[in-house]
Amino acid sequence: MDNLLLRRLGILLGIGLIIGAYFYMNYLSNQSTPPKRKAAGPEPKTVSTMPAINTDVATFLNVQGELIAYNKIDIFAEVSGTLDATARPFKVGSYFPKGSVLIKVDDTEAKLNLLSQKSSLLNSITQMMPDLKIDYPESYKNWKKYLDDFDVEKPLAAFPEPVNEQEKFFIAARNILSQFYTIQSTEERLSKYVIHAPFSGVITQTSINPGALVRGGQKLGELMDSGNYELEVTIPLADLNYIAVGYTVLLTSEDIPGEWKGRVKRINDQVDASTQTVKVFVGVSGSELREGMYMQGKIAAKNIENALEVPRNLLVSQRQLYFVEDSSLVLKEVDVIKITKDKAIVKGVEDGAPLLAEPVPGAFDGMKVKVSDNKKEANQLKLEE
Repeated sequence: MDNLLLRRLGILLGIGLIIGAYFYMNYLSNQSTPPKRKAAGPEPKTVSTMPAINTDVATFLNVQGELIAYNKIDIFAEVSGTLDATARPFKVGSYFPKGSVLIKVDDTEAKLNLLSQKSSLLNSITQMMPDLKIDYPESYKNWKKYLDDFDVEKPLAAFPEPVNEQEKFFIAARNILSQFYTIQSTEERLSKYVIHAPFSGVITQTSINPGALVRGGQKLGELMDSGNYELEVTIPLADLNYIAVGYTVLLTSEDIPGEWKGRVKRINDQVDASTQTVKVFVGVSGSELREGMYMQGKIAAKNIENALEVPRNLLVSQRQLYFVEDSSLVLKEVDVIKITKDKAIVKGVEDGAPLLAEPVPGAFDGMKVKVSDNKKEANQLKLEE
């Protein structure tokens, strides 16, 4: 009896375990999450493009430098004497028009010496007149007229032309020609006691005052043309082919308002070996300008034919650009003609080629992209135009 009961209890227990296991399995299957699907690839980046339009590209060269006066001379004394006062004071900042008196040295002694020499010449000519009348009557009337017109206060006139060789030798034998040339030399030296302004300008240096003794060879000051300047700039040797003498330059200053138009006046033939640059001189005028001013500007250089101007940041390795073909980026080499601060001028791009308009972070050759619809429409309009 006990064995039968135990058998029945074992059977019931086994059936209960099977039923419990079945329900437990169903519970676990309901609690488990379905396996995640493998994530799809990243969405292509949206990019903007622009059609390549080759044309004649105007180029500019940025320049900067310091103004220097075009006309500037040192004033030296060639004679000795006391410095006289003039109508305009010989002081720094004084303006002198062209032809006005800059320096006047006392010439009283030199004038008296000249008068003495002329008087001696007059006496020599007077003494030879009786012999001239007898020996060369045909020449006498010419010398008589010269003697009548002789004035020691006026510049010495040229001697009459000799009628023949005999008259020429007759005059030379009396040492009259030597006196004539000595007086001409004295007259020329007398003119150096007054210095006139060779151009209109301002005194920038002085080293003497009226009443002081002037010595021959002494530097007296410096005269500068205050309206005519040059800007000395340097141009890279690679850019030298784009400019020529006569090209226009637009100049500005950070210190004073305004714009000034200058022109390329000279181009140095020598290249600075250390910097590979060439000096270019730009002429400019203006009453507001001053020597030593720092200026900057642009030279309107030659146009580059059949070229494309793009933002400089689109260049890859300074010689490649990205294009969009079949929804992929394609990196192509181009012929870079000139690079400026923010632009690059290139050649070798077909008209209408879809050029990447903006840099794309992480871009690489073959990268899948999606072109912006707005840009597509804008590009289409550009191509139709």
